[in-house]
Amino acid sequence: MKIKALYFIGILLIVYACNQNDDIKTIIEGNYVGIFERNANTSNVELNFHSGTYSGKSQIEKFPAICDGTYSISENIITFKSECIWTAEFDWSLILAEKWTYTHTNDTLIMINSNGDQYRIIKQ
Repeated sequence: MKIKALYFIGILLIVYACNQNDDIKTIIEGNYVGIFERNANTSNVELNFHSGTYSGKSQIEKFPAICDGTYSISENIITFKSECIWTAEFDWSLILAEKWTYTHTNDTLIMINSNGDQYRIIKQ
């Protein structure tokens, strides 16, 4: 009986965690505009989040390099996977990919990666 109860509690925790991830994706979904910053250099950007996919563009070509792809969320981390083919003539660390720590307050989304790049975008 105890094993069944522990099994049931485990399933409830998994369902709860999945629902929280879905809730976070729902909160983040939408169209955003704002600023990308690296080492005090900035560019205007647009990002769109919809059903686990993203797309966007930058005012300055490849600063940052934004295209289309998928994203997933776990706690305060957004992981991006770019689905575009990139050429070699620029700094690939500018591609919106990999893991970004984020905060979402009201309609403002701030994302920071491990090298200090930052997106500050506002939902439209």
